[in-house]
Amino acid sequence: QVQLVESGGGLVQAGGSLRLSCAASGRTFSSYAMGWFRQAPGKEREFVAAISGSSTTTYYADSVKGRFTISRDNAKNTVYLQMNSLKPEDTAVYYCAARLARVVTATHRWDYWGQGTQVTVSS
Repeated sequence: QVQLVESGGGLVQAGGSLRLSCAASGRTFSSYAMGWFRQAPGKEREFVAAISGSSTTTYYADSVKGRFTISRDNAKNTVYLQMNSLKPEDTAVYYCAARLARVVTATHRWDYWGQGTQVTVSS
């Protein structure tokens, strides 16, 4: 069982930056692929970025490629999402997720989820 707690959300102007953090419980954090997803009002939850346990593999949604960076610190059981050049369309609740397997982008294949953190980008 893995428990995930996100932090770092908030209100930012377009063009600004935020860094989200996700702290995970457990002693085998490095065995888990970690991902970030987001859900805007009235829309389905969508994939944003993911990283393998050893950080050797990362994936990004086309909409955030070049602006967002996912990273992890296995010593701290934490995964990060650095978000730069934010746009109003990035406004959503951002969720951290974990799975004990390789990185995938399909939302339904992730096993553990955090409660989410709100990111609001004003124009």
